[in-house]
Amino acid sequence: MSLMLKEICEQPVALEQTIQAEQEKVKKLGEFLKTKDIDLIVIVARGSSDNAALFGRYLFEITTGTPVSLCAPSVFTLYNAKLKLKRALVIGVSQSGEGVDINKVLESAKNSGAFTIGITNQAKSSMAKIADETLLTHAGPERSVAATKTYTGQMLHFYMLASALSGIKLGYKKIPHFCDAALKLETEIEELVQRYVFMENCVVVGRGLNYGNSYELALKLMETCYVVAERFSSADFFHGPLAIVERRFPVILFAPSGVTKTSNIDLLKRLKELHADSFSIT
Repeated sequence: MSLMLKEICEQPVALEQTIQAEQEKVKKLGEFLKTKDIDLIVIVARGSSDNAALFGRYLFEITTGTPVSLCAPSVFTLYNAKLKLKRALVIGVSQSGEGVDINKVLESAKNSGAFTIGITNQAKSSMAKIADETLLTHAGPERSVAATKTYTGQMLHFYMLASALSGIKLGYKKIPHFCDAALKLETEIEELVQRYVFMENCVVVGRGLNYGNSYELALKLMETCYVVAERFSSADFFHGPLAIVERRFPVILFAPSGVTKTSNIDLLKRLKELHADSFSIT
């Protein structure tokens, strides 16, 4: 078993540990933030953490009604801009908590009057020292270069924080169970992916709450399988990018039930007409 697969299999336990250790803290944090005059949420991250942040953006806007911006760290680190964030909640996300540009944004936001939160896997990290409040992903050491259990841990924290801020019960306590059930599909997945062993290019499509996951899967394909993987929203894919699809071109689609189902089915029908090789995750 590879180190990456081993850490993937550790996700149900890591997620459950995070819920048990952090849910009361998140609940109290939510109650405190409701007393502040916050009209903007800013999330700053890089890499896989940035893909988790993209999920967080959709979730916060849907549940709280508060506009969310994904921060461009270079605005702070290269252009030395001073943003007006006095009424903002700024959330930094980093597995190690040592991303220099992420931490610089947190410091600048804090100096401008924003309330800052750090989501990290390292309790003694620089991020934990800078942020007003730290939320930990209790994933244990992540030795694989490709992030897995910390990525899902970060998304879990967005669920818990969104629930605390909105008062909506999001059912996040079921997530470790769902993760465990997904891992039981390993043998089936191994058989399905044999057809893609020689894949060199593909497109990964997702929409809404799965848009960030499309970015993350594409990143994983690039960094672990050396596949050139483009990623799109299913809504955007119809406008221009669909032209790259030819016979047997691989398209991986996040296609859950729910509000995106209709547009996903429309896309699958069009891909069938083009004789693409469609693989749906549902």
